[in-house]
Amino acid sequence: MSTTSIPSPGTHAKRALNPRRLVARLVASATDPRTRLWLVIQLAVLHAVIWTFILINLKAAQDVHMDVAEAYAWGQKFLLGYGKHPPLSGWIAGLWFMVFPPKDWATYALAMATVSVGMVICWLIALRVVDARRAFLVLVMVALYPIFNFKGFKYNPDLLQLVTLPLLMLAYLNAFEKRSWQSGVLLGLAGALALMTKYWVLTMIGAVGLAALIHPDRVRFLASPAPWVAIATLIVAMIPHGIWLADAHFVSLTYAGDTYSLADQSQINELVRGYALHNFALLALPVALAALAMALVPPWWRLLMRDPLAIVTRAWARGDNPGVNISQALNIWIIQIIVAVGPPLGALAFSVYLKTDWGISLFFLVPLALVSIPALRVQRASLFNITAIWLVLSLATLAASPWIAAREMAANAGNTATYGARSELARELTQAWRSRFGSRWPIVAGTMETIQPMAFYSPDHPSPFTPHEAWSSGLTAAEDVKRLGFIGVFDPTDGRAGDFDKWVKETAPNAERIVMTTRRFTHGKAGPAMTWNVYIAPPGG
Repeated sequence: MSTTSIPSPGTHAKRALNPRRLVARLVASATDPRTRLWLVIQLAVLHAVIWTFILINLKAAQDVHMDVAEAYAWGQKFLLGYGKHPPLSGWIAGLWFMVFPPKDWATYALAMATVSVGMVICWLIALRVVDARRAFLVLVMVALYPIFNFKGFKYNPDLLQLVTLPLLMLAYLNAFEKRSWQSGVLLGLAGALALMTKYWVLTMIGAVGLAALIHPDRVRFLASPAPWVAIATLIVAMIPHGIWLADAHFVSLTYAGDTYSLADQSQINELVRGYALHNFALLALPVALAALAMALVPPWWRLLMRDPLAIVTRAWARGDNPGVNISQALNIWIIQIIVAVGPPLGALAFSVYLKTDWGISLFFLVPLALVSIPALRVQRASLFNITAIWLVLSLATLAASPWIAAREMAANAGNTATYGARSELARELTQAWRSRFGSRWPIVAGTMETIQPMAFYSPDHPSPFTPHEAWSSGLTAAEDVKRLGFIGVFDPTDGRAGDFDKWVKETAPNAERIVMTTRRFTHGKAGPAMTWNVYIAPPGG
């Protein structure tokens, strides 16, 4: 007589939660060609959702950043350029807000969707350089890099480069490997997309070109049609924007020259040091957490007692590593070194104001550059460890985000730049215009910092106009200002207030002049009060 043993539900649960089984399932999903893309997409979507909610909580007492409001305003018209920058970031914002409402949460969702797409592309790059196990480690390291989470809260051309520059790198690695004219076309189109994001990407395009000249396999690549077709494709694709740039009297270059040229060498030196330290600190986090994930591979607790140094040294070994494509890894190392040292040296040589945000787009290759070191051995449990670290940190930040926001607001209670009630002002001005003229508010005039939030938060979404700025976005013609009327908004503490007042007197001498004060209350706590000089100019006046 035979008997059958039926496992209890508790037995199934224990098996499902067995650490070895969890590690095996994750590694299998991350390395199986049939499942790995789906796993990566799932992680990227989860990352976007969690961090969107974190940002909603963290920024509850704040208006969206000026850059985000500016991108929204650009997206209301699909132009070939927007004064300061090429048009791609505005186009994408325009498409996004055709689907989503102009609300704060939608801007954070856009930012997180952008970085999450960039994460997936970084993983695709990694697959051309290392095996699938290492590529997944790179993906999670990128997710832990602050630029791809809390530092990536504002959608702007800098953030969009986390999509277009990885696309450029992916296209270059593809062209370097295949050396076909088709791969050259893709590389040229990727370069054009990058240039249509921000001219700063010339640093990466230049690094790619130098890598092609430095690489030991350069002769085979340069003798193929790929690089030459890429150059031709890039030139042809950029012709429409080039025509716009010429018609606009190269206004974008004027903006860069006027805004980022410096004469004070000591200030330049300080900015370069700050740039280097800022980016080093941001990169230290994912590198340290990846090292921790590799150190906690079992039996780490035994090694800790017997040979603590072995916790580190066991991840390194001599000999060939079939998990690394050395030829493609050379491209990654060369390009990352060039873009790491090139901008600081260029800033020192040409007296350029080097913003820390300019490093946002240049260091996405660092995790891959480290993981592709052949001597590094990535154990299976490392993948589970770093994924668990990412998930725990993300969920812990989500839980703590309301408390963090309250602490930040209390510590910066008088900071009008961060907590000023610009959204409230936008709604009040909309009512003021409608009550006087019974029509949609068409134009808001003032400085970029003041008027972009008006364009975003007002239900009428007035078109912005910036007098006295040579790099106007082109959304509003000067003749429309008088014909349609406008509301001028200015911060009276701004040193340019006198010039703006003079412009209003010349443009609309009959404009109504009033003073408004706004203040936001968040969870019963008052933000700082702000006073505004407001000029309401009627249509045709």
